[in-house]
Amino acid sequence: MTASPSNRVAPDTTGLNFFRADPSLADLLQLYLPASLWRHVEPHLDRLGALAGDELDRCARLADRHVPVLHHRDRFGRDEQWIEYHPAYRELERVAYGEFGLHAMSHRSGVLGWPAPYPSVAKHAFTYLFNQAEFGLGCPINVTDGAAMLLARFGDAALKAKYLDGLTQTDMRRLTQGAQFMTEKEGGSDVGTLTTTAVRDGAAWRLSGEKWFCSNADAEIAMLLARPEGAVAGTRGVGLFLMPRRLDDGRSNAYRIVRLKDKLGTRSMASGEIVLEGALAYAVGPLDRGFVQMAEMVNWSRLSNGVKSTALMRRAVHDALAVARGRVAFGRRIVELPLARRQLLKLMLPLEQALSMCFATADALDRAESGQGGDAADAAALVRILTPVLKLRATRDARKVCGDAMEMRGGTGYVEEFATPKLLRDAHLGSIWEGTTNIVALDALTRAVGRHGAEAALAAELHARLDEAKTLAESYRERLRDLVDRAIAFARAVAGDAAREADARRATSALYHASSAVLLAWEGTRVHEARGDARRLVLSRLVLDHRLTARDPFAADAGPLEARATELLLGDQPVSLADASAVAST
Repeated sequence: MTASPSNRVAPDTTGLNFFRADPSLADLLQLYLPASLWRHVEPHLDRLGALAGDELDRCARLADRHVPVLHHRDRFGRDEQWIEYHPAYRELERVAYGEFGLHAMSHRSGVLGWPAPYPSVAKHAFTYLFNQAEFGLGCPINVTDGAAMLLARFGDAALKAKYLDGLTQTDMRRLTQGAQFMTEKEGGSDVGTLTTTAVRDGAAWRLSGEKWFCSNADAEIAMLLARPEGAVAGTRGVGLFLMPRRLDDGRSNAYRIVRLKDKLGTRSMASGEIVLEGALAYAVGPLDRGFVQMAEMVNWSRLSNGVKSTALMRRAVHDALAVARGRVAFGRRIVELPLARRQLLKLMLPLEQALSMCFATADALDRAESGQGGDAADAAALVRILTPVLKLRATRDARKVCGDAMEMRGGTGYVEEFATPKLLRDAHLGSIWEGTTNIVALDALTRAVGRHGAEAALAAELHARLDEAKTLAESYRERLRDLVDRAIAFARAVAGDAAREADARRATSALYHASSAVLLAWEGTRVHEARGDARRLVLSRLVLDHRLTARDPFAADAGPLEARATELLLGDQPVSLADASAVAST
């Protein structure tokens, strides 16, 4: 894309096919998906990539500007709450739920013509493309998916018969959207202090209390936590409940939306405060296992959160590259200027790290849910540690990448007519949604490592990947092995000493960087075998230089090695294994 002489404002990504512009996505999917499934999803991903770069992007901008409006009465003066959405938001819903079935892919056969439910890797490829256009609707899609998972796993036969089909419908007339109402004033991350109560009413329950942050506020079904009467304090006394928006006779259930939140980002989607006034609900699973069951949905959400944050980074990098390649300054294209090239490199690196971590985590989840003996157990441990590690680092990196991409466009990038302000606003949700950075770091270190020993599975996985990378230079392989072992040892030391809690974020980030360096190296060798491009090996080396190596603040470090890496990564030609190895082993 280039700016014409009559229009010196740099171009944006309008009309770009986000799938075709992202060879990394296709490379990783071919590593992780069976060939038959890859062939099936490729044309659908291509269509979604085209929509995301054009029509869906247009709808997302409209929906962001025209936010949902809560009405407390209908036109006849009856007390009937409803939320008004802009038609652009409804079109986003139609594409996401109806045309592509993003919420149903893990549960229903036949979505997009595939005869079985999709593995997580395939589902999140669609998630990743859709969220490059629209991040707000990503939450309702995710919680509808998660509600179906909770109901399928823990609900009784009658409850599943009543509600599960609607949650996984792709027919918009029969679709039942889901929600997750968990946060309260008294207990955000500290779920055990929640005050919502549940009183038995025959075969059902009546819920009373207040939920403080309820996204997809008018969903037909909400999964939420409450404390049954007589239950013990803390998380062991919390039960999981399904609460319908309407009763069987069509009347509204006994809860009301007090107001909608005026949020920094994800403005297209309605988040509200809800007061429960004896609302009818049904227990899902054993009443003393509610927190444990909901934690499974949180883990699904954290993986989805990482994927969505990676999507924001990809969109930001697409925009930065459009500017750099399309604008001339000081007589040269921006992409030719050394400082701009370095900044583009620093945008690309966290994006590609996150992409590798997303699909490695999704692949581990698929293996964990396959139920195949010891391998499934090892994969479950891997998911237990990779999920919070991914969630912590990718969401924080998205904030910086989106902000720095805005700067690439300059003052124009600060104007809401362009995509970059929305990307930055939306990016700030990632590190809060489903646990703030501190909470997620403690989950990774004190629970996944300290309580479950899940770091052993991660170490074994990373060493196995290095063993598989047969064409990797031995010196670089050993350097990566050493960094993995040091990151694991650091995590164990922090997890084993309560006095070192303040190091939890650093230790979790070290696990992320060491893991992504290994994955990028492994991917680089495998993609080179497939199509002769080893550029991900170059990215692996940059992780070491930018993320895992202490730096002298007074020493110049943008030397010949980085200049060569930048030349290879910003170029359009495949990177030979010899060239990539020369950079990695220097």
